[in-house]
Amino acid sequence: MSISNPNLPKLVVSLRQYSRQMFVHDLLAGITVGLVALPLAMAFGIASGVTPQAGLYTAVVAGFLISALGGSRTQIGGPTGAFVVIVAGIVARFGLPGLAMVTLMAGIILLAMGLTGLGSAVRFIPRPVVIGFTNGIAVLIASTQIKDFFGLRVGAVPSEFLPRMKLLLAHMPSLNWQAFALGAATLAIMLILPRFTKRVPSSIVALLACTVACFLFHLPVETIGTRFGGIPRGLPPFAIPDFHAEHILPLIPSAFTVALLAALESMLSAVVADSMTGDRHNPNVELVAQGIANITSPLFGGIPATGAIARTATNIRSGARSPVSGMVHALTLLMILLVAAPLASFIPLATLAAVLFVVAYNMGEWREIPGILQLGFTAISVWLVTFALTVFADLTVAVSVGMALAALVYIYRIAETTTVTPVTDDYIRDGLSHSLQGRIIPPYVTLLRIHGPFLFGTTEKLLEATSNVEVFEPVVILRLRNMTAIDATGIHAIESFAKRLTESGRTLLLCGAMEQPSMLLQKPRFLDHVGRENIMPNIQAALDRAKEVYESRAAIAS
Repeated sequence: MSISNPNLPKLVVSLRQYSRQMFVHDLLAGITVGLVALPLAMAFGIASGVTPQAGLYTAVVAGFLISALGGSRTQIGGPTGAFVVIVAGIVARFGLPGLAMVTLMAGIILLAMGLTGLGSAVRFIPRPVVIGFTNGIAVLIASTQIKDFFGLRVGAVPSEFLPRMKLLLAHMPSLNWQAFALGAATLAIMLILPRFTKRVPSSIVALLACTVACFLFHLPVETIGTRFGGIPRGLPPFAIPDFHAEHILPLIPSAFTVALLAALESMLSAVVADSMTGDRHNPNVELVAQGIANITSPLFGGIPATGAIARTATNIRSGARSPVSGMVHALTLLMILLVAAPLASFIPLATLAAVLFVVAYNMGEWREIPGILQLGFTAISVWLVTFALTVFADLTVAVSVGMALAALVYIYRIAETTTVTPVTDDYIRDGLSHSLQGRIIPPYVTLLRIHGPFLFGTTEKLLEATSNVEVFEPVVILRLRNMTAIDATGIHAIESFAKRLTESGRTLLLCGAMEQPSMLLQKPRFLDHVGRENIMPNIQAALDRAKEVYESRAAIAS
């Protein structure tokens, strides 16, 4: 196989020009993100209804494989908040063998998606559905941590949201003030420390400070040791899970949900990594790696894994150059397991609950909600139904209904923009101002166009066509004359494109939008990204505006 094969893992491609200096960067980044992942892996394990070491084993085994075999240069894999709710539900109903079966089946589904080239199919999930998922999962994660954050004396907590909240509220008088103080201190450190320095992981500082306080003052709070008996020192144990054939059919919907969530979050994380590094990930290679990682994880006592957006961003900001940093991250956690595992017994659960509160807030994408609310009844309905079903029903139902609604909205958008009308003299005259015939495009302008409906499933084409904005001229005109429809995903794609151009010192102008797209382009949130003055009615107005922008910049430069 040629080393230039695009379907090779990024590790193989990266090692072609690897140097000692790159290794130093990867080593420091890997150790940093490993320390950041330590409390998260344990917290995700506990929140998922398994042991803290199960989260660590997942970060070690799956994290190493995702980096070594994946299609992203800086992706960090491991347990994430996306799985917490569904994993907890599977464990409660089918036990650990059922979870192992779901993880294994999800891995096979991901592997099949990658090998058959379906990695790019994840883009067919519209943005309101994605936001609804993440909002709902964030709320559920936070609700599962209330008990430990406040140190409530309550037995088994229901898996359903409303009964859980009712029970927790009824037991609020049993609040443990020492546990609450530790949780509040953790929140304060994690929220305040990053304002002064981002070099030191705030979660590690909070974890160490609260653990030391708990140990020195003998605080009467629950710790990893009191609930789980500590974390065993040593390598992740290899064992074939006890599978039950009768559980396969009932678990298939859960397996598809886990696979879809893993694919979705890993692709989102890889896109974030691409935007931060300028690299391009291979979605199919990434899904193959995700599949292998999830097939292997349950063999070592692990849980489902995927790409982790926050840890990936931390990896990049810490100077990562290649997948080696992700492998170092996994080896860092392995060394902690081998050397310092017994010390984890003193970690208070209130601290880990506070860590997950911060995770839930960060993953919720709450800033996207105002944008959804400006996009009309259909987008709001899809988002709200997906969010409500995620919180009050379960993820499997939310995924199914959300995708069905999205498909119906897609059909509606296409039908809404299809018209049959006679060609009149007015139509011909109006078209003259949009025509490119006879117009001279100045050398300081790059002209792009979108042809057809720009809805979820098609927006990736804009990213592919504009992956390297450095080749564009100072002013980029995006011609929308033949764009028949747009939705929330399309709006977000243009907003992201405008942001990339602005960061590179370029200006984006839009022109010629038809009636339905024009209504959405006038929403305040979109205008904040592009600017009302940069949305033109036709190509001639856009060229005139381009001349103003270029001459203004030239005057400033001189």
